[in-house]
Amino acid sequence: MSVAVRPLPPELVEKAKADLFEDANKLQDSIQHLKDWIAKQPHLKARTDDQWLAAFLRGCKFSLERTKEKLDLYYSLKVFTSELNTLNHRDSKFMEILKLGITVVLPKTEKITDPRVILIRSGMYSPGQYTIGEILSIANVIQKIMYLEDDQLMVNGGISIMDLKGTSMAHFTQFTPTIMKKMVVAGQDAAPVRMKAAHYINMPSGFETLFNVGKTFMNEKNRNRLHVHGRDYESLYKFVSKDILPAEYGGNGGTIEEITDYWATKIEEYRHWLDEEEKYGTDESKRPGKPKTSEDLFGVEGSFRKLDFD
Repeated sequence: MSVAVRPLPPELVEKAKADLFEDANKLQDSIQHLKDWIAKQPHLKARTDDQWLAAFLRGCKFSLERTKEKLDLYYSLKVFTSELNTLNHRDSKFMEILKLGITVVLPKTEKITDPRVILIRSGMYSPGQYTIGEILSIANVIQKIMYLEDDQLMVNGGISIMDLKGTSMAHFTQFTPTIMKKMVVAGQDAAPVRMKAAHYINMPSGFETLFNVGKTFMNEKNRNRLHVHGRDYESLYKFVSKDILPAEYGGNGGTIEEITDYWATKIEEYRHWLDEEEKYGTDESKRPGKPKTSEDLFGVEGSFRKLDFD
């Protein structure tokens, strides 16, 4: 698998320059700077593939200091959030869950400069059969592959559509305050992706209360990025073109089965790469200065960090 950074299509070169301050002439220097820095960190064992480091630079708008912080946090969380990633990609249960079509990356966009759209169907699994850690394991693997392969996501950011059809109180009770807090830190602070909007459809009664509580922890910018459509797909189509949605949602973006089959093949291709993932992380006993603790990363019980996606 090539480690060099793929050239961006011309439209994305312009977008990356305008939105991320990317300078193609300095990209390799920035990557080398990160490699040199990683080599000097006794506690950090991190990937140094060019394409991987480019993803983190883009996610941090080419601020080297922010990129270092994000990389360090990303690998620290492998130690501190193991309950969000409990299933190995080689486990038979992994493919079983993948085929349920819970995390569905839409292959189409209207324009190459549009954000990538990810559909999450949380009601598609039985909470009596699978844990939230097992469900998130599949999403984590898909995300890693996207960091390497999906230039549209890394340059334009992402949009999520949360379809809550079939979601029950048993699903919601899997999201303990600790799990929620760890998910927020992993998604907001450690992931190199800028989320542009979140759309909610088929919201069950009772969820609105939880949703409104969650909104209170967000700043105004991010509250404005949340959209609730109820069961009104026409309202959703104003933001996300019907054309790119899967056939099951009235669109022309392929069927969910076709999309999950694509990802099953893709994960098989990355099998050895994903095996390597096991060896990366941090050894807090070797961290210069004070080792990080759960309290440093997630705060004391009951405190919430403000959600800031960008």
